[in-house]
Formats: sequence, structure tokens, C-alpha cells
Amino acid sequence: MSKLTYLLQTAGLAFVLAALMAPVIIKKLRELKFGQKILEDGPTWHKGKQNTPTMGGVIFIAAMTLVVLTTLPAMASAHDYRALVMLGLSLVFGGIGMIDDWTKIRKKRNKGLTALQKLLLQVAAAVLFLVTMRVMGYLSAELYIPFAGVSLRLPWPVYLALSTFIIVGADNAVNLTDGIDGLCSSVTAVVAVFFSLVFLREGSGAAAFSLALAGGLLGFFLFNKHPARVFMGDTGSLFLGGAVCAMAFAYDMPLILVPVGMVYIIETLSDIIQVVYFKATHGKRFFKMAPFHHHLELCGWSEWKIVITACCLTAALCALSLLA
Repeated sequence: MSKLTYLLQTAGLAFVLAALMAPVIIKKLRELKFGQKILEDGPTWHKGKQNTPTMGGVIFIAAMTLVVLTTLPAMASAHDYRALVMLGLSLVFGGIGMIDDWTKIRKKRNKGLTALQKLLLQVAAAVLFLVTMRVMGYLSAELYIPFAGVSLRLPWPVYLALSTFIIVGADNAVNLTDGIDGLCSSVTAVVAVFFSLVFLREGSGAAAFSLALAGGLLGFFLFNKHPARVFMGDTGSLFLGGAVCAMAFAYDMPLILVPVGMVYIIETLSDIIQVVYFKATHGKRFFKMAPFHHHLELCGWSEWKIVITACCLTAALCALSLLA
């Protein structure tokens, strides 16, 4: 069996596992009354999504974790353990999200951990990941600028601080993107395919992680697409933020997140612009609603149109980034 065939089977297995586990987990989430609470200041038509099961991220997390762990013998023989370190960061971030989701459910509100609590946990996880990657020899202190062909060699403390900021910022940006049915899961699946291609090009075992993530997300998307039968919750979105960052740093090119993660950046910037403009103008709004996907909804875009457009934009930028 060729390596490519083996890796494609990895993606296929993750897809099948997620698709088979989803109905069982969704049923259990309903029984436990793990329903999503909709924000009061969100679009009024989202009220119909109230009590849709949340924490569904455990579906693709479980599927891809099982698949990645089955690749352990192959990774051990190749002495490439990046996939395991990447999975570790993703699971820690997913754990932070799970605590946040559980707090919301227990207190029956849309607020979980405080911003400071979440930030401190994310910073600690990011630093641990970066130091581990550095010690294992998978991470240099060079910051490569995509398309410019320029690398900046930074002192390790500076690189560590900058990289921690990138990871925490990107993780929260992915979390912010999870606002309409299927958006975060589909866009991140495209990003995972991109990293699969670059890892395959390098002959890296990290491709197993990316393909398992893509497969698991596509299996989950069957139930998360509009109208969603389940939401991933912060459990899923923070896990995905960690996974996206882990893949970028395993590639040793964190700034590649700028083009391939443009949708995440647009969503985050729209939120920042809205807040700053609102305060500067004493109550006026720059967008009809933030994040940007809600603005598009109020402009008459359907959820499907937003998802398809975001995926096409991401795919185009990922294709371009293969030349970086």
C-alpha cells in the first residue's frame, strides 16, 4: 500500500467514524439537555436554533483522535511525532472549550469562563506547545514571511512571545467564526486539506493529523450544515483553533495563517472595527451586525451562500499559498 493511499484511508476512516458516532452523540446530548443558548443581541431569526445540542465538537475530536492514535506505529518508525504534539495542543484547547461549554450549560446562560480565565489557560497551553516543539527540534526561531522569501531570525524569547500571541489570537478568531451553521467546520476542513498537501509534499507524518482532521470535519459537517442538528460549541471551535495553529507551527511557517486563515481574520477584524467605531462615534455601527457573517445575513445572504463563499475564498487563497 502506498503512503498516499494509506493517508487517504486515514481521512476516510475519520469521516466514517464521525458520521457513525454523530447520531449517537447528538441523541445523548439531547437527553442531557445540552442545548445552545442564543445571544439576545444576535439575529432574531437565530432564536429558532435555541436548544440545538451543543458540545458536538466531541464528534470530530473523538473520530480524529482515534485515527491519529492508530498511526502511532508508522510515526514511531519514521521518528516523526509532530502529529502527537499537534493533537496534544488541540485537545488542551478543546478541553478549555469544554470547561467553557459546561459552565454555560450548568449556569444556563451564554457566558462561561471569564475572558481572563480563558486567556491564561490559552497562554499556558500555547507556551507548553511551543517549548515542546522547540525541544523536540521541530521548531526554529526563524519567522518566514510567505511570498516575500524572507526569514527573520528572532531571539527565542521574542519568538516565543510573538508565537504565543499568534496562537491565542488565531484560536479565538476560529472560535468567533463559529456563528452560523457549517461555517467554521467547512472552512477549517479546507484549511486542513491545504496543510495535508504541504505535509505530503514534505513527506511528513504530520499529514496524518491534517487528513484525519479533514475527514472528521466532513463527517461532522453532515450534521452541522444548515439547518444544523448539532453545534460544535467552544469545545469544537477552540479545538479547531488549536489544530489550525498546530499545523502552521508544525509547518514552521506560522504567518501562512494570514492567507489561509483569511476568513478567520475577516471575522475578527469586523468585530474589532465594530467595537472601536461604536465607541468612537458614540453609538453608530460600521457593520449592520458583527461578526461579518451576521452583517452578510442582514444584507440578505443565506447561510448556505455565506458558507460556500467563505469556502471558495479559503480554497483560492490556500491554492495560492502552495506557492509561498
